[in-house]
Amino acid sequence: MTLTDWLNAYAESHQNKTNKAIHWICVPAISFSLLALCTLVPLPLPKSITGPDFSLHLAHILVLMAFAFYLKLSRPLAFAMLLFGWMCIALSNALPLLGVETWKSALALFVLAWIGQFYGHKIEGKKPSFFKDLQFLLIGPIWILADVFKRIGIKF
Repeated sequence: MTLTDWLNAYAESHQNKTNKAIHWICVPAISFSLLALCTLVPLPLPKSITGPDFSLHLAHILVLMAFAFYLKLSRPLAFAMLLFGWMCIALSNALPLLGVETWKSALALFVLAWIGQFYGHKIEGKKPSFFKDLQFLLIGPIWILADVFKRIGIKF
């Protein structure tokens, strides 16, 4: 499927104005909270590979895998999502410095954002797209980003 195919298919179950607004909040929140939780899963690599000041986590792998998926659809969106992913990881790493327990706050945000998503789909009257195909879990974030790009005049 092309990017246009994915975005159009995703848009089919996101027509209601309230559901769209909920998604604008909840999709980034879910993405952030998932990556935050995954920063808590270190990958055991020798410090000779990662360096003394860097730890590789599951979040890094997920961001790179998503980047590879997005790269096949749109270079500009892929690089913007890569930046978003790294920003989520950086913020996740900063939470403990702010006195916030990452796992508690990320888990709470994850659950609340999913409740919001399902509430939005109840309003919409349609099931979430990922019930048809799990790849739609990756389309939600670029659906929002594509809309941002359109609004500010960036071609993708």
